[in-house]
This record gives sequence, structure tokens and C-alpha cells, in this order.
Amino acid sequence: MTTANGILDSDADKPLFHRGVRGVVSPAQSRALEMLVAARATGQPCPPVRGLLPDGDVDAAYAVQSAWVADQIAAGARVVGRKIGLTNPVVQAQFGVDRPDFGVLFESMACGPATQIDSARTLQPKIEAEIAFVLAEDLTGPMIEPAEVAAATAYVVAALEIVDSRIAGWDIGIVDTVADNGSSGLFVLGDRRQRLDGLDLAECAMTLRRVGAGPDGPGESGGAGQSGGAGQSGGEVVSAGTGASILGHPLAAVAWLAAAVRDHGRPLRAGEVVLSGSLGPMVAVAPGDAFHADITGIGQVSAVFAGGTSS
Repeated sequence: MTTANGILDSDADKPLFHRGVRGVVSPAQSRALEMLVAARATGQPCPPVRGLLPDGDVDAAYAVQSAWVADQIAAGARVVGRKIGLTNPVVQAQFGVDRPDFGVLFESMACGPATQIDSARTLQPKIEAEIAFVLAEDLTGPMIEPAEVAAATAYVVAALEIVDSRIAGWDIGIVDTVADNGSSGLFVLGDRRQRLDGLDLAECAMTLRRVGAGPDGPGESGGAGQSGGAGQSGGEVVSAGTGASILGHPLAAVAWLAAAVRDHGRPLRAGEVVLSGSLGPMVAVAPGDAFHADITGIGQVSAVFAGGTSS
């Protein structure tokens, strides 16, 4: 079954995460979690949490993420997929990190393509265009290569991820973003479903345009993240790239994710959505902004942000 947001309904008898109380974490991990939870609740970003955890200890950061995810599930949230972050060298350079990470997507993060996005739902939003995979089969095997990912994929769609950080000023390292659920925020899926047959995802070219801007955002003639001038379809080109920028190939990125989450005890399941990583540099979002992405061979997707002041 497909939900109103275009997401395949997962088998209810296959829980993606263990329900119940939070797993055992150290006092430092608990403090990091408390800071991130408070930032979400108050709308006020917090200082980096990396100083609370061992330097570069990604496993400790994933323990913080897992504790937050477990709390959300215990409160009734529904997992609908995963996101891969920091797959693009340009994005890695933006934040001084050298490896990808992952986070969890909840149903509450999905936004309809025709729905205005309330800026109050995020703290420090940025947007990036991605290829989203929707799985037809579980990915649980001991060897998960791009061919296995392709065989398990029902279809791909163009997607926009609205990434967000609970860390003030996006002052993040790998430990901060992992603990903060991979700097996840919201996402929008396009309407066109494209099968992989004959499609070379590495060659798919993405163009992201800002097609409207609110009073707090840059005008159409310039802005942060600009990578080109006004395009034929109107608006300012703010980001561009190809599938090859995602760990060399989007299928390779999803294979990396499938192995990583399998090793964490939470394998990818049929029906899940996978955001495979940014095709180009991420771009800051202001209230009133509107964006349109076109990914050749896959489709288009748009996002419109309501005016007002973000939290």
C-alpha cells in the first residue's frame, strides 16, 4: 500500500527498530541527547555536542542518535526510511568532514509537493536535491553491492531534502551531525516514479533553482550557493551536480548505507525510502523561498516555504 506522501507502506509485522525504553548510554551521551532534544523543543540551537563525546567517536554519536530514535518510536512516530548524508565531496568540504553518515526518516518529516512548508518546523534549514530510492525488497544480505541495490529497488524519484541542524550556526563535525540524526529535517518526493531499467544514475544531471524568495531571502539575481545564472526555466541556479558526485554512483551510496545500517542491527526493509545524498552543494533557505529541482531522466520536484520567521 502507498501512503498519501507517496511512500510504500512497510510490513507492519517487520518493526524497523526495537520499541521500548531508551538503550543504555553513558552520562556524556545522555547530556548530548538532552541538549539536542532541548534545541528541538525550544527552537533554540545548542552548542556543539562533540566536546561531550570522545574525539571522533562516531559509534558514541550513533548511540545518541539511536537513543533519540528509540524515544520517538516509543512516542508513536513511524519510521519510513533513511537518509545518507555527506556523500558529496563539495558538501563534505562545506563542513570539514571526510566520510558519509546516515539518519532516520520519520513519516512526520514527509511534505507533500503541493504543500507550503512552515518555516517554524525547522531551526536553520538548508535544501539539497537528491535521488530517492523506494525499495521493493529488504537489503539484509552479507554482501550488498550496487547490483543488489538495483535489484531491490522498486523505483526512484526526484527529491528535495530540507536538512536542519540543532547545532548553532551549523558548527558541526562528524560527531555532531551523526548525534543529530544526520542533520535531518524534512523531505519532499516528486510525483514521477522512474524504474531503473536503462537509466544511468551516475549521468543524471541535477539543476536546483530558487524560483522565488521571501523578504528575508536573497533576490533572484544572486545569493549564497550560487553556481550559475538564471536558467531557461526561470529563477536563479543555486546548485548543480550529477549522480557521479554521490560516492561515485548513487547505487554505491545506497549499498554503503545498506551495509552500515545492517551492521547497526537495523537493515533496510521493503517499502522504505532512501535519500541517497546531495547531488550538489546545499543552499540556505529563508521564509518565503521557493525551489525547483530537475534531475534528467528522473523527474522534477518543488518546495515552497511559507513566509514568516523560522524558530
